[in-house]
Amino acid sequence: MPYFDAASSAPLHPVARQALLAALDEGWADPARLYREGRRARLLLDAAREAAAEAVGCRPDELTFTSSGTRAVHAGISGALAGRRRVGRRLVVSAVEHSSVLHAAATHEAQGGTFAEVPVDRTGAVSAAAYGEALHEDTALACLQSANHEVGTEQPVAEVAELCRASGVPLLVDAAQSLGWGPVPTGWSLLAASAHKWGGPSGVGLLAVRKGVRFAPQGPADERESGRAAGFENIPAVVAAAASLRAVRAEAAAESVRLRTLVDLIRARVPELVPDVEVVGDPVRRLPHLVTFSCLYVDGETLLHELDRAEFSVSSGSSCTSSTLTPSHVLRAMGVLSEGNVRVSLPAGTTAEDVDRFLRILPGVVSEVREKLGAPVSVAPSPAAATSLVVDSLGKRCPIPVIELAKVIGEVPVGGTVTVLSDDEAARLDIPAWCVMREQEYVGEEPADRGSAYVVRRLS
Repeated sequence: MPYFDAASSAPLHPVARQALLAALDEGWADPARLYREGRRARLLLDAAREAAAEAVGCRPDELTFTSSGTRAVHAGISGALAGRRRVGRRLVVSAVEHSSVLHAAATHEAQGGTFAEVPVDRTGAVSAAAYGEALHEDTALACLQSANHEVGTEQPVAEVAELCRASGVPLLVDAAQSLGWGPVPTGWSLLAASAHKWGGPSGVGLLAVRKGVRFAPQGPADERESGRAAGFENIPAVVAAAASLRAVRAEAAAESVRLRTLVDLIRARVPELVPDVEVVGDPVRRLPHLVTFSCLYVDGETLLHELDRAEFSVSSGSSCTSSTLTPSHVLRAMGVLSEGNVRVSLPAGTTAEDVDRFLRILPGVVSEVREKLGAPVSVAPSPAAATSLVVDSLGKRCPIPVIELAKVIGEVPVGGTVTVLSDDEAARLDIPAWCVMREQEYVGEEPADRGSAYVVRRLS
């Protein structure tokens, strides 16, 4: 069964498995002890730290092993903010950061600080100039991911790092998605990553803090990991994480070229094979193994289940796959379609045959889901009986409000309007996105008794 969700968690690399099993026998003792078992454990831990630091591009004494990538992000943000509290309490992030960064920003705000989100364009990239404008005198820390976890877009880290340096603001880079593919551009002050994203074991994160960065670890004091990560080190997992990082880096150049070719094929063929599809993310500045597309008139959860039945494991940023029924904050910030969203992220070793079979079965799966939902096959003009119509979609979830809009848009004359009543938050994103795709005019949103009224004007 092809596994196409490496961006969530990559399969355990063979080198990681070998290193983990070996370290279970050798690295179980307390590395802080001076007897031989402790010294042996300390040697393993120090060797892993040196290997990981070389891959990250920092000194070994600048790198801390944490219990997860999320923990690394939280510790990095809280420690840097506390260390620079005399400068100010302003935090700057991009609008498409991983939820761990946004949750840390929300906590900072709840504790009396402030944070600003830098917007992105429709490809998911921030403008370095816009980021620079957000760096005020009271900015204590800036955060920018190296590449987006949902759409694969690479961010201008080097340019933003230079602006941060000129403003005297440390930059924390979340490199979880990109570190296995190569080093992050220089200029960062703090860096966080997660081992299970590159084929290491879960439960291991990295936090690098450059010398000279003011940093005050938060929480109760602990003697382990320079006081930045409390608790006993999981030495076997740390050893496996460092060994696998070195291994995937050695394979990255060749595998990147191979997987980029397969992803390019998906990006080109999906819009040809499936009508009403939007491929999102930057087509050039992106991770080599990841592609995301959204399908009009499709329930994302049903689509993923049907693909699973066809033996393909993919993920989604669609609102309909979330227990909160809210759109992905990444897709919302980009202003692109969220319904029927599919993220394909290919692990190392993915074959061309697997991709070809995915492209063969996808059109039929999407067609079946659309048919079950009663989606329109095409939007055909019909004699107009009224210059405006109201569609009541209250209480209905994505993609039903958009499907009902598509069914009636041809019943008003060119210049006429359709007002969609909806209390589903996804409609705020998906109706404007539908207008862009179908070349109709999105007039705007108006308050309604329940939910909102979304007004669309027919242009053709």
